[in-house]
Amino acid sequence: MKRVKITVMKTARYDDLIEKYENPLPHPCDMALGQVFFFDGEGQPAGLCDSAWETLAPFALALARGEGDFYDGWMKDPLSAMISCNDGFRPVSFYLERVD
Repeated sequence: MKRVKITVMKTARYDDLIEKYENPLPHPCDMALGQVFFFDGEGQPAGLCDSAWETLAPFALALARGEGDFYDGWMKDPLSAMISCNDGFRPVSFYLERVD
C-alpha cells in the first residue's frame, strides 16, 4: 500500500443556510486550512470527521492501492484527487495525493 496525504485546501461556511435549516451542533466542523492527515491503507485517519471520511475513503483507498487517473484525466496529477466533504453547511475541499 502507498501512503496518501490528505490536505485541507479550502473551507466554507454558509451562515444563511445554517440559520434557516440547521439545528445547533455541539461540535461543528473544525478543519483548518493546511491541516494534513495521512492514510496508510487502513482505518480512518485520526482527527478526520466521519462525514468527510465517508466521501474521501473510496479515493484514498484507490490511491493507496496504486490506482489513479480518476475520470480519465480529471486531475493534472493523475495520482491525486480534489474531493469535498458532503456537509452542505460547511463544505471542506481536500487534496489527496499519493506519496511514496
